[in-house]
Amino acid sequence: MDFKSNNSRILGVFLLLCLFSAIVGQSTIPSKQDGFWYGEKKSEEDSVLIEAFFDPVCPDSRDSWPPLKEAIREYGPRVKLVVHTFPLPYHDNAFATSRALHIINKPNSSATYDLLEAFFKHQEKFYGKATFNMSRAAVVHQIVKFVSKALGPSYLSTIKSGFTDTDTDHATRVAFKYGCLRGVYGTPFFFVNGFPLPDAGSALDYKGWRQVIDPLVKKPKRYLKK
Repeated sequence: MDFKSNNSRILGVFLLLCLFSAIVGQSTIPSKQDGFWYGEKKSEEDSVLIEAFFDPVCPDSRDSWPPLKEAIREYGPRVKLVVHTFPLPYHDNAFATSRALHIINKPNSSATYDLLEAFFKHQEKFYGKATFNMSRAAVVHQIVKFVSKALGPSYLSTIKSGFTDTDTDHATRVAFKYGCLRGVYGTPFFFVNGFPLPDAGSALDYKGWRQVIDPLVKKPKRYLKK
């Protein structure tokens, strides 16, 4: 997204502090790689890896998801996707909604993207006037109810207990630090085979993804039905 100069300065200082703390204060390496794999993790030797850094309450992250999803379906197993949460400090409740994704991913990774899409569809429930006068506890309670409604009542105890689980808090922090270490400064932010795409913070349409991916693969096919 386009940042105003004031927001850019604040975020720049914030990320520098986070980067310093991540490098100096990180005493242990996480037990597993960060990110949510989309579909099967196993990939072909010549597959293309796309890494997306999303904020669940970022409108540009929301707008970038449908064309990226379409491109992944178009190219099938030759293109793999990993999504990382990157809660921006100036987006209301970005950390709490990101944490909800880590909570759900722990017992059932297949539900993670369903929840991400639910957050994208109903972003207005979690920022601005909707939560301006709410306490942190009240916001968490709202998220718990939202998740149980979006995914089903069987997830109620999982999401509720997850917000008291220090492991999910740690996983969300690690994801943010990982983004800082990679030089991420806004959302959406994309890497293809480890290299950052230009125009970070802007949604890339389907045609744009084709222009990025086509030169990296031989002949695009439709592996999945739309």
